[in-house]
Amino acid sequence: MGVWAIGTGGLALLAILALVHLTQGTAAVGPRELLGLLLGTGDDQQAAVLAASRMPRLVAGVLVGLALGMAGAALQSATRNVLASPDTLAVDAGAHLAIVAVAAFGVSLPSLLSGGLAFAGGLAAAALVIALSGAGASGSGGPMRLVLAGSAIALGLASVTSALLLLFSQETTGLLAWGSGSIGHTGSSDLREFAPVILLAGAGLLLLARRLDLLTLGDDASRLAGADPRVARVVAVVLAVMLAASSVTIAGPIGFVGLCAPAIVRLLAPRVRGLARHRALLPVSALSGAVVLVGSDVVVRVVLGARAGVEVPTGAVTTVFGAMFLVVLAYRMADAGTSSMGDTLARLRPRTVHLGVLLTLVVLLVGLVCAGALLGDAKLLLGDLYNWATQRSGPTVTAILNTRMPRMAAAVLAGAALAIAGTLIQSVSRNPLAEPGIIGVSAGGGLGAILVITTIPAAGAWLVTGSSLAGAALTALLVFGLAFHGGLQQNRLVLIGIGVSAGLTALIAVLLVSTDPYNQTKALTWLSGSTYGRTFASVIPPLAALAVAVPVLAGLRRDLDLIAVDDDSPRVLGIRLTASRLVLLATAVLLTAGAVSSVGVIAFVGLVAPHAARSLVGSRHSRVLPVAALLGSCIVVLADLIGRTAIAPAQIPAGIMTALVGTPYFVYLLWRSRAAR
Repeated sequence: MGVWAIGTGGLALLAILALVHLTQGTAAVGPRELLGLLLGTGDDQQAAVLAASRMPRLVAGVLVGLALGMAGAALQSATRNVLASPDTLAVDAGAHLAIVAVAAFGVSLPSLLSGGLAFAGGLAAAALVIALSGAGASGSGGPMRLVLAGSAIALGLASVTSALLLLFSQETTGLLAWGSGSIGHTGSSDLREFAPVILLAGAGLLLLARRLDLLTLGDDASRLAGADPRVARVVAVVLAVMLAASSVTIAGPIGFVGLCAPAIVRLLAPRVRGLARHRALLPVSALSGAVVLVGSDVVVRVVLGARAGVEVPTGAVTTVFGAMFLVVLAYRMADAGTSSMGDTLARLRPRTVHLGVLLTLVVLLVGLVCAGALLGDAKLLLGDLYNWATQRSGPTVTAILNTRMPRMAAAVLAGAALAIAGTLIQSVSRNPLAEPGIIGVSAGGGLGAILVITTIPAAGAWLVTGSSLAGAALTALLVFGLAFHGGLQQNRLVLIGIGVSAGLTALIAVLLVSTDPYNQTKALTWLSGSTYGRTFASVIPPLAALAVAVPVLAGLRRDLDLIAVDDDSPRVLGIRLTASRLVLLATAVLLTAGAVSSVGVIAFVGLVAPHAARSLVGSRHSRVLPVAALLGSCIVVLADLIGRTAIAPAQIPAGIMTALVGTPYFVYLLWRSRAAR
């Protein structure tokens, strides 16, 4: 089988999918009517439906698929990384933020100018990710590192985007659904304007094909052939980002097409002569992207029906498929490990240092709680707080503190629970970058809770808690089950978790888009991690989880010290490694679910707090766990305080604030590990 056969087969498959695609919809224009239109015997109403609705959707799917497929292939070649794509390089997230930011501030721009801003945002994000992953100089940064860096940057950018969507809900009406990636609302004018951009960028990459061939052989081969590898790499990335930005402007972020399409072609390349050369690889990858995107749109409407399928964002469907593909790729990746990024084996600090750190953190936490109780749109005094505690305050002060104190309690307990959960997951997996949010456990708990919130508006707190616990437990079972298969490997766990998290986030997006505006806003606020409207009943889930976890961890603290080192030491000392791991991971899942059901999804607390704790008191878990818990509480309380007071009376959810702080810290860990290599 040759390249021409692959290309011809791909075109035939795309043509078949296109014909099926044109017969799908809510109007009565099926295969028979479509045949009549092709033969010139159809009526004008059927032709109008085809021209106004179905053809633009099909053309958008083909154009966006072509752009993403070729962009992904170019990025993979430029970075010499099979996991590179507009998603994993945070190009989509950067472009999405740029467009939402313009809309949020009431600026209306023509499509091409919006595309230019999307290009600038995507290029800046890609440059940062490539620099952090170590792929910029020689493409040798490692597949896993690139995904880790891209996921962290994308999460931080997505947090800013979510804040803008919440704070400027009127100005950004419709952008939530668009942000999930949809080819169903694309205008013909956008297609006419961006088709030449996509064609020109694609032609530029084809002209660069020979230099990309040399890049795959190494920088030395490029220099011997008289080509500067840095120039080729930069030009390829710029053109690929132009393609991705155009697709985002047309249809919003369409997940994982840029990863799956070229990866499929690269899997075929060893069996097809000439397919590995970029003059064939690039166009076939583009064709594969169009097939994947149009095919996904066809499949979802076949499965869900025409009416329901039209409303489901195409990007959510491709993300679910892509997430599964990413999990499969995780088993094909060599695991280089990232232990040098953590402080797991940090030097033990003296006991006096430990006690001093504990006392300082307790004082800091008390101060932050008092500040959180006194500050806000209405300022109070310490005397007011004392009077409220002794039940002698007036009705106004009582009403204010009855609102604020449950928020403080929820922040304290949820922060502690997430920090302890992160510590356990990092230690058991021996991966310093693992935490409930990164490996998908928080997304699983979020999906369970959102499912209840959007389908049962009057659901009580315990039903939300139970669904969150079930979602987190099932996700943890899936992620760790896949990661432990064939032996637990550090980066495989994180890569599988990222894939599962992406798939679950896409399912959450489907639920949000399909629900009514009231539940949508409520669910979006909850997903952003907010203490707004919490009562003392809301603190029961994390309190109960901590009450169960503390005695369990007190008994297993020495086992945890040994498990965090290697597999051999626990076995030599008679510790049942599998049983201990299961108990510790179950405890982490319980803590995560308790926190998520109380305050929603709050990212990076489980990453930042354990690292900071180890750097302060060493690696012994009898010291790390309480210090991490106090740090987690301080982080969430501070995030909630800033979110309530920075732009009062409006509020920024605490989860967005922690992501804005946690992303730079995650970037710092990656940069430090890169410098140490």
